[in-house]
Amino acid sequence: MAAWTDRRILDLLSIEQPLLLAPMAGAGLAPLAIAVADAGGLGAIPCSSISVETATAEVVAFRGAVDGPINLNFFAHRPETPTAEASARWLERLAPYFEEFGVDPADLPPAGGRAPFDDAMCAMVESLRPEVVSFHFGLPEEGLLSRVKATGAVVVSSATTVAEGRWLAERGCDAVIAQGYEAGGHRGNFLTDDMDTQPGTMALVPQLVDALHVPVIAAGGIADGRGMAAALCLGASAVQVGSAYLLADEATNVAVHRQAIREARDDNTAITNVLTGRPARGVLNRVMRELGPLSRDALPFPLAGGPLGPLRKIAEARGSGDFQPLWAGQAAALARETSATAITRDIVEVAARLLRV
Repeated sequence: MAAWTDRRILDLLSIEQPLLLAPMAGAGLAPLAIAVADAGGLGAIPCSSISVETATAEVVAFRGAVDGPINLNFFAHRPETPTAEASARWLERLAPYFEEFGVDPADLPPAGGRAPFDDAMCAMVESLRPEVVSFHFGLPEEGLLSRVKATGAVVVSSATTVAEGRWLAERGCDAVIAQGYEAGGHRGNFLTDDMDTQPGTMALVPQLVDALHVPVIAAGGIADGRGMAAALCLGASAVQVGSAYLLADEATNVAVHRQAIREARDDNTAITNVLTGRPARGVLNRVMRELGPLSRDALPFPLAGGPLGPLRKIAEARGSGDFQPLWAGQAAALARETSATAITRDIVEVAARLLRV
């Protein structure tokens, strides 16, 4: 077993290896969390895109298979209500697609699917008592956060800048995830909307390490042992890995997403807001190219994605991911088709060998 010199995250989270599974909506449920935990890492369940009942069942499945900690992840965004003019403008941008695919705009399903942390989710945390609770887009309001901390859970959240990291630490986060610009999926930004000035992982990690008294977890562009070793050399106490697992046997992402990962390159992902309303990195597809990638017309999160639902369904049935999130980081081309346990062990073993621990 590697003798890691920085044990802050290992001791804080009660894990054997300084590797956390990134919570990935649509791709990572109990089977993936179990496989990573089997290799000594921290498993995660993304709870903001599933019901409380489903999340509870996933935790029960995890507990039944693994004697180890689990991380439940939630979104902490503040919902916005768009004006009628903004809604009409977004539908107008999508009108050519509705016509092409024979979709009646009058029959669009209600938008949603990404709920912020609320009383029902907090009650679930109080009932299930996960060892770790993590947030994206900041933190929930103080009353809910106090209830979470009262359960004894370690609280973690994502920062995309040093200012966000300081904000999180000042409000009681036990560790901060440094999410570099390379990372796949939604950006965790909450103090800034400026994507032009977002730092990469190599720049963000050491500056956050210097600024904070709590441990820093590096995320973004880390998909093998070389990336893990580099992040730990920069002062991170652990890494959070997502895209490396998108072709894992236990991943639950749909076929068009898996195919996009097989075709991923260093230069075919981009930050976009046209799929959900918040900046997120994914493999380029038709709607990203034609409407964005970043568009001022996109409705606020998560409403932008609602009208895309029928288009996504039709395209996916035809084997195309042109209208759905194909979330992936810039290192997604390093993903491998094997078990998540094997992927985790390989990342850790290579990092340990490079660092000679």
